[in-house]
Amino acid sequence: EGLHGANKGIERVWRLIIDENNHVRDRVTTFNDGKLDKIYNETVKKVTEDYEAMRFNIAISQMMVFVNEAYKVDDLPVVYIEGLVKLLAPITPHLSEELWSLLGHEHTISYASFPTYDESKLVEDTVQIVLQVNGKVRSHAEVAVDMGKEDLEKLALADEKVQEFIEGKTVRKVIALPGKLVNIVAN
Repeated sequence: EGLHGANKGIERVWRLIIDENNHVRDRVTTFNDGKLDKIYNETVKKVTEDYEAMRFNIAISQMMVFVNEAYKVDDLPVVYIEGLVKLLAPITPHLSEELWSLLGHEHTISYASFPTYDESKLVEDTVQIVLQVNGKVRSHAEVAVDMGKEDLEKLALADEKVQEFIEGKTVRKVIALPGKLVNIVAN
């Protein structure tokens, strides 16, 4: 069963990059719309750390997370695909060598530099906060990381689900903790 699962993962990587005619898919392109920036950089960082700590199963798992996300987008930046192939090379050297060759490289992948990640791509722009009424979670909201207390209060009071629970009540206090939650005390 373990071999079947491993083979399935390898086939999934192959199908992501190579079509039925053994050519690189048209969706592997030099265009980068930024949709995979964060997950790719997270993957490179995590896999690098996991290889150093000899946690190979965790590294493979993270690469499969990247592959799953890659299936969801229309364009696959060739630099990210090449990075994935380099990350896979220590685990699946034969597959990686074949993919490397099909991606147009004449020299072996063994001498290619290991991918590096961009720390700036790992920073979150948004955060999910909890909206509470009298200490009970009533809703969630995706907000900018740097949103101030006043804006958080306005957002919470304008939320439809929150309004259902404060309708007909007097708002006594609004407690806003940026990046975490907004609690509305009403009775």
